[in-house]
Amino acid sequence: MKRDRRLLSTVLVSAVSAAVLLLAWLAAMSLLLGAVIEPDLRRQFLDALLPHLPLVAMGVLLLALPAGYLARALHLRWVAGPARLLEQAQALLAPGVDRELPMTGSAEMRGFAEAINLLARQRSELGRDIEARVAQASRGVEQERNRLAALMSELDQSVVVCNLDGRILLYNSRARLQFRALSSAPMLADGAELIGLGRSIYSVFDRRLVAHALGGVRSRLQRGAANPTARFVMLTQGGQLLRVRMSPVRDVAPDESGKPGSGGSGGGEHDSGEAVDRTPPLAGFVLMLENVTVEFERESERDRLVLSLADETGSALARVGSQIERLAAGSEVPSVRDRLAEQARDEVEAMRRRLREVAARFAHGATGRWPLEEVPGAEFLDGARSQIEANAGVRCAIDEVDPALWLRIDGFAVLEAIGALAQRLRDEHGVRDIRLRLAEGEEDRVNLDLVWSGGAMSTETAMTWELDPIPAGAAMLTVREVAQRHAGSFEFLRDRARQLTFFRFVLPRAREMAEVEAEAFLRGRSRPEFYDFDLFQSSATTRALEDRRLAELAFTVFDTETTGLEPSAGDEIIQIGAVRVLNGKLRRSESFEQLVDPRRSIPRASIPIHGIEPHMVRGQPTIDQVLPAFHAYAQDTVLVAHNAAFDMRFLQLKEEATGVRFEQPVLDTLLLSAVAHPNQSSHRLEAIAERFGIAVIGRHTALGDALVTAEVLLRLIPLLEAMGIHTLGQAREEAQRTYFARLSY
Repeated sequence: MKRDRRLLSTVLVSAVSAAVLLLAWLAAMSLLLGAVIEPDLRRQFLDALLPHLPLVAMGVLLLALPAGYLARALHLRWVAGPARLLEQAQALLAPGVDRELPMTGSAEMRGFAEAINLLARQRSELGRDIEARVAQASRGVEQERNRLAALMSELDQSVVVCNLDGRILLYNSRARLQFRALSSAPMLADGAELIGLGRSIYSVFDRRLVAHALGGVRSRLQRGAANPTARFVMLTQGGQLLRVRMSPVRDVAPDESGKPGSGGSGGGEHDSGEAVDRTPPLAGFVLMLENVTVEFERESERDRLVLSLADETGSALARVGSQIERLAAGSEVPSVRDRLAEQARDEVEAMRRRLREVAARFAHGATGRWPLEEVPGAEFLDGARSQIEANAGVRCAIDEVDPALWLRIDGFAVLEAIGALAQRLRDEHGVRDIRLRLAEGEEDRVNLDLVWSGGAMSTETAMTWELDPIPAGAAMLTVREVAQRHAGSFEFLRDRARQLTFFRFVLPRAREMAEVEAEAFLRGRSRPEFYDFDLFQSSATTRALEDRRLAELAFTVFDTETTGLEPSAGDEIIQIGAVRVLNGKLRRSESFEQLVDPRRSIPRASIPIHGIEPHMVRGQPTIDQVLPAFHAYAQDTVLVAHNAAFDMRFLQLKEEATGVRFEQPVLDTLLLSAVAHPNQSSHRLEAIAERFGIAVIGRHTALGDALVTAEVLLRLIPLLEAMGIHTLGQAREEAQRTYFARLSY
C-alpha cells in the first residue's frame, strides 16, 4: 500500500475508533443508569436526552477530528519518516553513490541518519580500498585491454567481432567509418549508425551467407584445421562490394570433470571406446572487411578497354590488310592507289592514337595501385614545415587550411620532393622564406603550392629541376615521377600581380571515409570504447523479451525537447537525444543527437528552458527524416524515458506521417522510481538524481536528460531486483500499478 493510502487509512481508523469509544461509553452509561434508576426516572432522562443527540454527535465529531490529527502527526513522525529514511538509505546502496542522508526529523531520526552516514562513509572507504587493490591486481589485464583498444583503433582494416547470434561485441574505428560509407541513407544524426555494440550484423549482411560461411568454418575445425577461415564477397543494399574474411572465436572446451581447458588423458576416447569430439565450441566469429568496389570497377573498366581495343584493332587490321592486298596487286590506277595509301595511313594513325589513349588509362590505373595513405591536410603541412626548417634551413609558413581537406598521398615521397625543392631554392637562388598552401582543386584534386618571392627562375630551370632525381626511399625518383605516382602533375607558375612564384603539386583528395573521419576529428573526441567481451554470454533468441532479466536487456534511453507541452494541440519535436545502455553499461560513445526543424515557431517562453533558438533549427532535417533514423538506432532495444508517456505521445502522433512505428516495450524511470521509492515526495528527474548522487549536466537538453535518465536506470535496476522485480514483464506490471501511470497526454 502506498504512502498516501496508508496515511488516509490511519486517520480514518483513528477517527472511527474515537467515535466508537465515545458511543460505547454512552451505551455503558445508559446501562448503568438503567440498573440504578427507576424506570420512570430513566424514561424522563432519555426524553430529556433525545433532543440533544445532535449536540452529542457534534461532540463525537469534535473528539474524533483531534484524534485523527494526532494520528496523522504520529504517522508522519513514526511511520512515514522512518519509511523515507529507509528508502534514502537503500538509495545509498546503489553502485557509484557517494553522498550522505540529510539530518532531519526527530532526535531519534537524526541519530539513525548519523549512524547510517557513518556506515556509508565506512563502506565508501572500504570500497575505495577494494577498488585500489583490484586496480593494482588487474593493472596487467587493463594494459592488455588498452593495447587491444589501441591496436583495433589504429588498424587500417575493418574488424568486427560478433557472438553466435550475430550481435556485435567489438569493432574498430575503421569499421565504423566503413559502415558509414556503406549506408545508403544520409547521416542525419551523430550516432545514427548501421553498426553498434549489441546491434545485429544482419542489418547489413545476409544471414544465410554468414551461416553458410560459419558452417564451413565449423566443418574445417572438426577436421582438425588449426586456423580455419572462410572468404566470401557480398553486395550490400547500397551497392557496395565487400570482400569478407571470417575467422572463428573459440570457446574453452570443458573436460569430463567440467573443468575448462583440461584435455583429459583419454586421448580422444572414453573408456568405453566411444569417440569424443575435442573440438572447442564456438563463441562467435571475427569479420575482416575490405571494400573492393573501386578496385572491381577499375578491373572491369580495364577488361572493357582490352576487349574494345582488341575488337577495334582487329577491324582496323582487316581494313589495312585489304588495302595492302589491293596495292600489292598493282592493278589499280594511280589515283586509286593514292587513295588506298591515304586510307591505310589514316587507319594506322587512328590505331596509334587509340593505343596511346589506352596506354594512358592503363598507366593511370597502375599509378592508382601504388599504396597511398589518407592524411589530414593540416597535419601533413605541419610535418612538411618541420622537415623543411630542419633539413633545408628555410623559414616556412603555412596558410590556413580547411580542416575537412584530406590528402591521399605517398607522404614520404611528397615530403622529400618538397624538401629537395626548398633546399635548391635556398642554395641556388638565395631564398630564405617560403610558404606552403593547400586548397581544393578541380574534381577530386587538391593543389599543394610551394610559394616564394624574389629569386627569379626561368621555365627551363624549373623543367630541369622537375627531371632531376631526388632521394625518396630506396629508389631515386624525380619530381615528375612523384607527381605521376599520384596520377597528378607538377607545374611552375607565376602570380605577376603579387610578384609571387610557386611550384604546384596537383594531388588526389581523400574521399568518403577520410571525410567522415575528419568530422570525428573536428569534434575532438577521444578514442571511444568499442568493445565488450561480456556480450559473448548473451543470447537474444533464448527467451521471450518479457521474461528477460532487466540486467540483460539492451536499452535505448531517450528524451525529446519540444515547442510546448501539448502534442495533440500542434506542438512539435525540436530535438531528439538518446544513448544506449547495454550489458549494464552506459555507452556514451554511441549516442544519438539531432535538432529538428518543427516547421512552426518556437514560443519565446520555452526558449529559456531548452535553450534552442529558432535560427538553430532553421534548415535542419524535418521530423519525417529524423524519426526513421532514430527508429533504426533504437531497433532491437527497450525504449526508456523519464515521464515516457509524454515523449511517446509525440512519437505516436508522427507514425502515420513518417511510416515508422515504435512497437518495442517502453519503461518509464518516473514510474520505476515510484515503485522503488513510494515514500518519496518527488519523482522529478532532478530529485531522483540527487538521491542517487548523480551529477546533472546539460539539463533540458535532449542528450543531457537522456544521459541522466540512463544513470538513474542503472541505479534503479539493483533496487528493483532487491524487491523481487527481476524481469521486464515484472517491471512493467509494477509500474502500471502506480498513480503516475494514469497520466495521459
